[in-house]
Amino acid sequence: MTKATQYWLMKSEPDAFSIDDLQHKGQEAWDGVRNYQARNFMRDGMRVGDRIFFYHSNCAEPGIVGVAEVATDAYPDPSQFDPKSKYFDAASSRDNPRWVLVDVKFVKKLSRTIALKELQGDPALSDMALVRRGNRLSVMPVGSAEWRHILAME
Repeated sequence: MTKATQYWLMKSEPDAFSIDDLQHKGQEAWDGVRNYQARNFMRDGMRVGDRIFFYHSNCAEPGIVGVAEVATDAYPDPSQFDPKSKYFDAASSRDNPRWVLVDVKFVKKLSRTIALKELQGDPALSDMALVRRGNRLSVMPVGSAEWRHILAME
């Protein structure tokens, strides 16, 4: 039995890696996630073919800017083993890696940024993890009704 497509939101600071960067590269490893809950979403929840809202954070206009797709199942994030990487984790080992990543593939750039303020002001999205106060996760699930509603906002 095939698992139904699930939906996610992944945040990136556009000066570090933007939707334009993903469009240019086509596919990229989503490295550097160092939060256990976000890691668990990637490791235990994401499957090839799942859809992703690409979200620009920590910028002048934070918001959803594009759509991507999960291109690989989760695998160990190699940056955790590299002492020169800012994502190095001395407690992690190749035998027991602590951190994982997935590759994401570009699907499309939205015709406009759907701003966080707009999402926060929409009653239909009041239960969405992104708009709940205090939620700062870089990877989070999106419900199928939320996904359809946001796409219709474009």
